[in-house]
Amino acid sequence: MIVRQLQQNDTEKAQAWDCFVASTPEATFFHLSGWQELISRVFHHRCYFLYVEADDQIVGILPLAYVNSLLFGNALIALPFAVYGGIAANNPIAVQALEDEAIKLGKQLGVQHIEFRNTQPRHSDWPTQDLYVTFIRKIPTVLDEKMLCIPQKRRNMVRKAIKLGLHATHNDSVDEFFPVYAENVRDHGTPALPKRYFSELKRVFQDNCEILTIRDKEGAPVSAILSFYFRDRVMAYYAGEKASARNMAANDLKYWELMKRAAARGCEIFDLGRSKKGTGSFEFKRLWEFEAQQLNYEYVLLNRNGIPQNNPMNPKYRLFIAMWQCLPIPVANFIGPYLVRNLG
Repeated sequence: MIVRQLQQNDTEKAQAWDCFVASTPEATFFHLSGWQELISRVFHHRCYFLYVEADDQIVGILPLAYVNSLLFGNALIALPFAVYGGIAANNPIAVQALEDEAIKLGKQLGVQHIEFRNTQPRHSDWPTQDLYVTFIRKIPTVLDEKMLCIPQKRRNMVRKAIKLGLHATHNDSVDEFFPVYAENVRDHGTPALPKRYFSELKRVFQDNCEILTIRDKEGAPVSAILSFYFRDRVMAYYAGEKASARNMAANDLKYWELMKRAAARGCEIFDLGRSKKGTGSFEFKRLWEFEAQQLNYEYVLLNRNGIPQNNPMNPKYRLFIAMWQCLPIPVANFIGPYLVRNLG
């Protein structure tokens, strides 16, 4: 077996890579080759998309990006800005070859750690971050006006939104999505990703990246969500909601409408994405009766003693979060991309 690196201009090998992703059960949307161009172009991180070949066939892949940050240290991450990552392979020999190559690369680059964003654990003896879970459920076969497939309280909230004149539109633009998203993340004390990032997501992944918007009775956007479609799954990934929509149950209507939209596109699995335990987002998804599944982020610590805690749950960031929530939106949107590129 030979470990190689995917070159951005090698379209033929990129197609072979994506064919492997499509046919390998443990591969995810975040293993697609398009992320290499996107992360390099928008965030200027060096990417190392490793693959193993046997008899000229790809048998394992590991998408990595090198995040070199003065604030948070240097790391190889599989993959930044992704819920899922790590190695996707057909056999344990390929897994071992990719892990060995990643550790070798990490030492060459002088990184402090390597992060594998696994869905399933691989090494019981590696340090593990158990802060995150993902929420998943099957999409019901009957999605009619009775809404019997969702909890009663959620049905009442969806009906409230409809009575107030809220309604959904599909295939909407980044120009309408971004202000809703940016206001929401500022209110939560988090820097916003750059608007350009969302435009690149739409360009790279085309029909597999779609924006759904909840509008008020005048047609103005009050809530929105950008979702990814992969195989039989819809992934509700980036969301936002105006403060004015919080008493109108726009969030509940948004997920109901997305469930219907995904079913119409032939999806069977609804993936509500990553949440941190103990947060409002965690509780909201649980109330929708989505099943929480532990994410097993594993680490190789090369030049540090413990797992990095670059997340809003870390007490040392409380003052920063409180200050960020007070920033005017234009200021937050200007500064945010310089910070968030280092978080991944």
